[in-house]
Amino acid sequence: MSGKTSSQRITIDPMTRLEGHLKIDVEVEGGKVKNAWSSGQLFRGIEIILQGRDPRDAHHFVQRSCGVCTYVHALTSVRAVEDAIGIDVPPNAKLVRRLLHGAQFMHDHIVHFYHLHALDWVDVVSALKADPQKTAALADNVSNASWGGTSYYKGVQDRLKTFVESGQLGILNNAYWGHSAYKLPPEANLMAAANYIEALRLQAKTARLHAIFGGKNPHPQSLVVGGVTSIKDLSTDRITEFKYIWKESQDFVKNVYIPDLLAVASFYKDWGGIGGTTNFLAWGDFALTEEEPESYLMPRGFVKNRDLKSPLEADQKKVTEHVTHGWYADGDAKHPYDGETKPVPGDYNEDGKYTWFKAPRYDGESCEVGPLSRVLVAYAKGQPQVKETVDGVLKQLDVPASVLFSTLGRTAARGIETLIIGETMSVWLDQLVENIKRGDKKVYQEYEMPDEAMGYGLNDVPRGALGHWIKIKNKKIANYQYVVPSTWNFGPRCAKGTLGPVEEALIGTPIADPKKPLEILRTVHSFDPCIACGI
Repeated sequence: MSGKTSSQRITIDPMTRLEGHLKIDVEVEGGKVKNAWSSGQLFRGIEIILQGRDPRDAHHFVQRSCGVCTYVHALTSVRAVEDAIGIDVPPNAKLVRRLLHGAQFMHDHIVHFYHLHALDWVDVVSALKADPQKTAALADNVSNASWGGTSYYKGVQDRLKTFVESGQLGILNNAYWGHSAYKLPPEANLMAAANYIEALRLQAKTARLHAIFGGKNPHPQSLVVGGVTSIKDLSTDRITEFKYIWKESQDFVKNVYIPDLLAVASFYKDWGGIGGTTNFLAWGDFALTEEEPESYLMPRGFVKNRDLKSPLEADQKKVTEHVTHGWYADGDAKHPYDGETKPVPGDYNEDGKYTWFKAPRYDGESCEVGPLSRVLVAYAKGQPQVKETVDGVLKQLDVPASVLFSTLGRTAARGIETLIIGETMSVWLDQLVENIKRGDKKVYQEYEMPDEAMGYGLNDVPRGALGHWIKIKNKKIANYQYVVPSTWNFGPRCAKGTLGPVEEALIGTPIADPKKPLEILRTVHSFDPCIACGI
């Protein structure tokens, strides 16, 4: 025997429970991931399609980058055009936009936790072994859900049993049930499976929030450059309907989502040391006053090298995109204003070009974006609601702040910000009602499109920092680039060879069974990837 440790390659292609087509390659040595490659396997080309079009139409195209994060691209796009032409939209328009944006967070994060990520931690088949009476007692102790009782959980268990015995697991098929990395007892698995089903019912209602002020979901139509078109929708009946569904959704977040998150996390504290990255960027959003970005509920900032004591300010001028390892024409790293999208299809070459993702960098650094980045920036800047909530969660789990830099921290941060943003939505609803009572119903600002201009829109959306940049010439789009959360998180190595955030996060991940790499799914899904948006 040579004494050398042999390495093994694991390829997951496609990665499921996400939007778009993602391929993950890892090299495992000694039971841990030694190297990793993230590859987007789908090309969209919307930036190319936009060239030569009317800037006022851009948001309709970019909004269709994805069927999940549907509203947020439109919002960022109209902000970019408004910045280029130099207008400020009326307060009512800002309030409606914030409410729609908050609704996106509530819907998106609930769906992600329960339907895209929970099954990485919850063994549904194990729930068949649970005692429904003990499950009911556990649920009463853990949450304040309006459903429950022995007969309720017995009914859920019987439904699951019918699925399993029929051999037709549907959306629960092809999972790694029985994997040694699952740690929840059967009763906790049954409780979580029941809440998975209840969340399915709720998400249909939460999606309605967009339709009330946006006309429809997906792809709300009320956004326009200059404001919103929903003045007729700002009736007492519409606002009351919005408030009713918002309250039901927020009650679910407080009484079910957060308790489930804490219950699951208590069994997986070891994941507080797995799946972390180094640098964190947030453009921030959700203004509390007319002062932007100074009054953002989730502040703008940059945390470098995990230094929570000295958060830095963030400036879009420091953004560049590299194409060294992407299937694009070679060129130097460029700021989005000067960015190019020149696709050159090629073979998968881990030492060369291996993805349709570009590699964004902030001040030369690879940066994670998303819920964890927003929470870390807010926490580092002393944002009161975030700091109080984070410290409360850390105390309840009896873990230090260092566990935030992890897959577990990323998953917890998503729930924390859902709670905080949801609570603040009531403030914007009240402000909107007061404005209407005073007779202020203005929701649109007139403007003229200049012959030439350039502008950008920044936003922080459920999956992270989002930016759109536009150049206008002869009143048409001369160049349009957008750098989205999943480009930041799932981008490849840059010209310096620095790994992208997901590639970095996977290094060191323990793999119990190479044939069932559940641990890889946990970290990748914790970023809530959207490949359709990212490319």
